[in-house]
Amino acid sequence: MRILLIGDYSNVHATLLKGLREFGHDVVLASDGDGWKNYPRDVDLKRPSLGKFSSLLYYGKLWRTFRKFRNYDVVQIINAVFLPLKAERIYPFYRYLRRHNKKVFMGAFGMDHYYVKTGLDGHTFRYSDFNFGPQLRQNPDNTAWVRDWLVGEKGRLNQYVAADCDGIIAGLYEYYVSYVATYADKLKFIPFPIQLSEKKAIDIHDKVRFFIGIQKERSAYKGTDIMFEALSRLANDYPELVEVVKVESVPFKQYVKLLSGSDVLLDQLYSYTPAMNALAAMAQGIAIVGGGEPENYEILGDKDLFPIVNVLPNEADVYEKLKALIQDKSSLIQRRKDSYTYIERYHDYRKVAAAYLDFWNRREYKFASNCLDRVLL
Repeated sequence: MRILLIGDYSNVHATLLKGLREFGHDVVLASDGDGWKNYPRDVDLKRPSLGKFSSLLYYGKLWRTFRKFRNYDVVQIINAVFLPLKAERIYPFYRYLRRHNKKVFMGAFGMDHYYVKTGLDGHTFRYSDFNFGPQLRQNPDNTAWVRDWLVGEKGRLNQYVAADCDGIIAGLYEYYVSYVATYADKLKFIPFPIQLSEKKAIDIHDKVRFFIGIQKERSAYKGTDIMFEALSRLANDYPELVEVVKVESVPFKQYVKLLSGSDVLLDQLYSYTPAMNALAAMAQGIAIVGGGEPENYEILGDKDLFPIVNVLPNEADVYEKLKALIQDKSSLIQRRKDSYTYIERYHDYRKVAAAYLDFWNRREYKFASNCLDRVLL
């Protein structure tokens, strides 16, 4: 098949591309590299600046590029907002893809209208980026997400694309649950694709090496501020047993290089599930502290492999779970081995690519035009 992937989050499409190409398909990835992370792509959609003249040049360049995006068997966009443009300017690009290609699919891989709406309902998730039970989390990030995705133009675009596209793929439990009530008939959960590192013998450093990556502007939102607070206290209490590697907002290739050789990665605090950075670490046999709630294993159908150190969203619980790791190194070694096995079983990029191909090939269903009326209600 001829396959076009547009946009990328956390290397999802770049990794999926490798699996699809190994099956012999003709695949093109067009993206802006996900900003400063600079993920690999075939066609660069990076926007040079937000200046008026530069934006006009960029808009023209986009149209010249999109005129080549025709006659693909499958187009998959990473999100409804798949270009670095205001949402209202994306409609004509989406409609062009729809008109000139056989099928168009949308990823549910990150922030969008349905995830915000579900997080704000106060009962679907025990905790999330948006809630602790019925109590809503208040921070500048969430205020912006609600403004843009729940009631703003991004949300309207998301609802339009979700109703119109041929199918929706959710990469995590949280995203699947957010869509299933509305789009169960065109929704598929497929785990994120990960390329495994060469399997190596697992050993632990004399000092357990903890790795934490921080995006300064999103530290409170992701919970890495609380994670780092607990880790710093542990290092202060047990300096002879703990080594801390902290990195801030580095490109993906540098991040992977710095991560190598770690024993434990501290991931996001408010998630039920491990996302791409955590999964990439597990593929190196690194243990994860973060989201590993029962729902994560249930959606995978797992009944015997639970490698993630699940933490509740508070500093005390994180501290106690970290302390347990340094006090039982044999258990930590087993978690690291199980982490690698977990990726082999559920996230190997070739298995994931095969699941995508199966879903794309089976999706002949198209919504009738009146389905679009739902987005206006």
